[in-house]
Amino acid sequence: MATVVWWIRRDLRLHDNQALATALTHARELVPLFVLDPILLSGPTSSQRRNAFLFAALRSLDAALRQRGSRLIVRTGRPEQILPAVVRECGATLVVAEADGSPYAQRRDRAVAQRTPLQLVPGLTLRPLGSVRAPTGEPYRVYSQFRRAWFRLPIPSPQDVVPAPTQLPPVPRVASEPIPDSPVPVPERFAPSEDAARRRLDRFLDQGLASYHTRRNTLDGSGSSQLSPYFRFGLLSIREAWCAAARYLDDPNAAAGARAWLDELLWREFYQHLLAAWPESAQTSMQAEFRGVAWPGRDDAFAAWQEGRTGFPVVDAAMRQLHSEGWISNRARMIVASFLSKLLLVDWRRGERVFRRELVDGDLAANVGGWQWSAGTGTDAAPYFRIFNPVLQGEQHDPDGRWVRAWLPELAGVPREYLFAPWHMPVEVQLRSGCRIGRDYPAPIVEYETARARALEWFRSVRQVQA
Repeated sequence: MATVVWWIRRDLRLHDNQALATALTHARELVPLFVLDPILLSGPTSSQRRNAFLFAALRSLDAALRQRGSRLIVRTGRPEQILPAVVRECGATLVVAEADGSPYAQRRDRAVAQRTPLQLVPGLTLRPLGSVRAPTGEPYRVYSQFRRAWFRLPIPSPQDVVPAPTQLPPVPRVASEPIPDSPVPVPERFAPSEDAARRRLDRFLDQGLASYHTRRNTLDGSGSSQLSPYFRFGLLSIREAWCAAARYLDDPNAAAGARAWLDELLWREFYQHLLAAWPESAQTSMQAEFRGVAWPGRDDAFAAWQEGRTGFPVVDAAMRQLHSEGWISNRARMIVASFLSKLLLVDWRRGERVFRRELVDGDLAANVGGWQWSAGTGTDAAPYFRIFNPVLQGEQHDPDGRWVRAWLPELAGVPREYLFAPWHMPVEVQLRSGCRIGRDYPAPIVEYETARARALEWFRSVRQVQA
């Protein structure tokens, strides 16, 4: 038995933490270490909002550790420098961490492994990254094939879930820095603690899972689990969530919702495996014909999209909510991504960077996978001719208009029949509703049918040139 460093990264929890469980099998003394990496905290796609959530979650984890006789050690710097220093200070013989497949994480972990005895264990995904492969040994590039292969392997079982330890080994004399304060508040929608994550899971299973398959696309997100930030930071185990939801597959009243939600967890799984296998996809379109292509979208159109002033209420409401709360529903994400990459023909990478800066749950694999799907450039992408109509999307998924009105108060008095296409309002209706198009609310920056035809022509031309 020896001193072991539990290097905490995206697993800020004690329940079903495989890295912690592995460390405890070797540890007489345990050093729970979190490294404040400047590359992640202040890089070009870093987020003050996400940092605020992280810092608060670290305080919550430290409190949980102290209840068990331990404490969190915090250091600032490059991991390849911090880890060897901590190992020397405490005489550790092993560093254990949860594997991460992002391009930066792979480079970072290789650098750390050259200087310390590093052991990576699963936990970010339901199956170890790289373990779901075709008979040829190649990773899957198509979701349906990945899903079939995934289900041919042993399914996670409740017996696999590791309970949280009630007591932890002592921490050796190692110096720690204070957890930073954030200049921005923690997003109100998401309480940053493991207990809050588990309560939200229980509430969703009890009140939302049965109707998930029918309400998942509501634009206000009320039909979804809203667990994504907790999965992003590992405040909730994906394996524990899977096993908890899978229990409802035998319940005739909840089985359809459970199947739909478990399928969404597998999409998350697919994108994590995909990025780990093809790290270049973070910057490069997976479909070869789009590599090196100049997208013709204009900067002013991108600015209007980013600022929520496109004149399409569903798009503008989503972007305003994104900037205000750091979260929008999955349906809203698909709508605004399709609008930018197809109706405006702006490079999907520009939109992906905006999402990663703004989202509390900003996860590279999910972000890149979702954007490439929406833009029609990914391995398992929406066909280029599938272009969301933002007017119809609003009518279908915000039928009473409550969500749009909440984020676009200038449309509060607009009659429901014009709410999702207010430019159709006659002048007298505009005056009566207090919303004059072009003055109180923008005129649409594109005409949908014209923009759709332009997109189809451009996508066909790109594909033909490369054929």
